[in-house]
Order: sequence, then C-alpha cells, then structure tokens
Amino acid sequence: MVSGEHTFSADIPSGWQPGTVAVPGGHLAYHRTGGSGPSLLLSHGLTDNGLCWSRVAKALEADYDIIMLDARGHGESSRLRAGEDHDPARDIAEAIVNLDLKSPIVMGHSVGALAIAACANAHPHLVAKVILEDPPFGPSPDRTTGLERQKKFRKQVAEFQRMSEGQITDMGRRLSPDWHLDEFPAWARGKRQVDPEAMPVAFAPWSASIDKISAPTLLIYGEAARGALMTTEVAAEAMRINPCIRAVPIEGAGHNVRRENFDGFLAVVSAFLDENESRECKT
Repeated sequence: MVSGEHTFSADIPSGWQPGTVAVPGGHLAYHRTGGSGPSLLLSHGLTDNGLCWSRVAKALEADYDIIMLDARGHGESSRLRAGEDHDPARDIAEAIVNLDLKSPIVMGHSVGALAIAACANAHPHLVAKVILEDPPFGPSPDRTTGLERQKKFRKQVAEFQRMSEGQITDMGRRLSPDWHLDEFPAWARGKRQVDPEAMPVAFAPWSASIDKISAPTLLIYGEAARGALMTTEVAAEAMRINPCIRAVPIEGAGHNVRRENFDGFLAVVSAFLDENESRECKT
C-alpha cells in the first residue's frame, strides 16, 4: 500500500455518546461511555483530542462512567483567538459542575495533567482522586522563549493542515513504532483539529499547581532517557510539597507512558483506582 493512502478505523463503540458542555466563552466537546460507575474525567495532552484516551477507556469502561474531554482549541471544542486569556483548569472545573459530576476521579496527560492538577488544586472539593501522567513539571520559559516556541508551534500546525490523516499516521508510526495501532486514528485526527493558538506562552509555576490538592494523587512518569518530562528529583520534590502525591516510575516508557507501556500503566492506575481507604492528606 502506498504511504499516506491507508487509514485506520477510529472504532468508537456505539454506546459512547458525544456531547458538548458549556464553559466561559465557549464549549468543550466530549465522548462519554456512560454507565452507573464512578465518573472518570480525562484530559489529553497538546495536539491530541479526547478520543486519544480510547484504549484506556475501553479497558476501564465496565467499571467507570468515562468522560473524554476535548480541550479548548482541540478536537471539536471552541477555537482560540490570538492572545486570548485561557485557563484550562477553569474549563475542567466548569465541565465538572455543568455535567453534574459528583466527586469524579480526574486524570490527565502532559499539559492536560498540568490542567488537571491546577483544577484539583484550585477546587479540591470537586474531585475524589487525581492521576497525572508525566506532567510538564519544570521551569516555565521566559516570555521571549515562549513566544518563539508559540511561533514554531503555529508552523507545525500549518504543516499538519497540509497533510492527510493517513500521512500523519505514517509519520507517527515511523516516530513511534512500538505504539499499538489503535492509538493512531485519534492521534492523527487530533493533529488536524488542533488550533494554531493552542500553545501557551508560559505556564504558572508547577509547584503552585499541587500544594493545595487534598485528594489522593497518583503521579506516573517514564524514563528521562526515553523522553519523559518528569525526573526522579522533581517527583520527589512534588511528594515533599504535597503528601497526597504518590509518584510511581514506569519502566520502558517515556512521555507517553500509556502508549509506550500500556500494561504497566494500566496495572498501576487500576491498583490506585481500586484503593478504597481514604488517605488523610495534610497540605
């Protein structure tokens, strides 16, 4: 088959329902598995969309009502204007309230994990448990560096727009040959859906996003040598700042922990979700 001509089925289960939820100045799109189990809200990373969690959702949907959000500027959610003041953590909090979710478990990857942490930090009463997959806990770039990074991101998005989903899939398979094929349909579509203004100029200091979290929190990260953003030293500092946080390294994975060691990721997450005891956290 000629490169760029094949496509993979997104294979969205028929029982998953799409929807939208109002947030200040716009809306967030989502897919929801439904069911009577506890709510589990998922927040994706930069250039992804909510359905990039599909493989995890399929593994957990028997026990949880899973809500896969498209972040603002991603997927089918509201677009962003140049220079718009945007708070992803506020969007998540608004989605929890407006979807009438009762103490959901919240999980995020990369910048989606940073947004989840900031939401749980600002609104500790809203969430029951927190799971963070390799958040960008590190120094925020200065404004000049941030603006240059934003400029490069816009060019990257323009390149994605010139490519078909099949071509993006081919690129992804070359870059990440160990990923399961089921990861690529949503991943490729997300690259064509992302808004050129989705890259923030700067982030708030990461330590200010975790110091008031009062729910049990799992911090998962891979190996720095394989591209993980989190380091052992930063993980230890996060646990020192907030005793609610438990950091667990996953071998054989980098930044995309669940995509590079799915079984290891799922085992650690499932064990954390199965814990019934309430841990007292003093922040």
